[in-house]
Amino acid sequence: MTTSPPPHEAGFNKAEWPFYWITQTSSRYMQVMEARLKAEGMDIAYWRVLMSLYEDKALSISEISTHCIIKANTATKIIQRMTAQGLVMTGPRASDGRVTEVTLTDAGNEMRMRARKIADEIFAHAFTGFSREEQLVMNLLLEKVFVNLGELTA
Repeated sequence: MTTSPPPHEAGFNKAEWPFYWITQTSSRYMQVMEARLKAEGMDIAYWRVLMSLYEDKALSISEISTHCIIKANTATKIIQRMTAQGLVMTGPRASDGRVTEVTLTDAGNEMRMRARKIADEIFAHAFTGFSREEQLVMNLLLEKVFVNLGELTA
């Protein structure tokens, strides 16, 4: 059995480069999600904020920024739009009044449930034919790559 040469050698094939497939898959996922969310009056930014708040119930804008992989000023603008639409509320954190916390309103939670339904449908379709074990292995492998890359940023 022959193995592929390392990617740094001559004859590089992008289809054998994992980052090619990671970015292609991420881009395709975002295209599908954006189109489906748009029909519900949402966008990817709302989706990320809604999901991060659901998991943690209340987060600071800085924490939302980290979870959603967006800049703090972008997170602030999104939160302002969502507040104006009655989807989230802001207030001081009980343990530290200097920190502004964001929580979902009932309307925000209802939007979150609609968005989650869309995401669940996309997930089910994307992983058709995958066993639960295959999904877990993929997650573990991607997490390992993520951790390894994190060591380069330290």
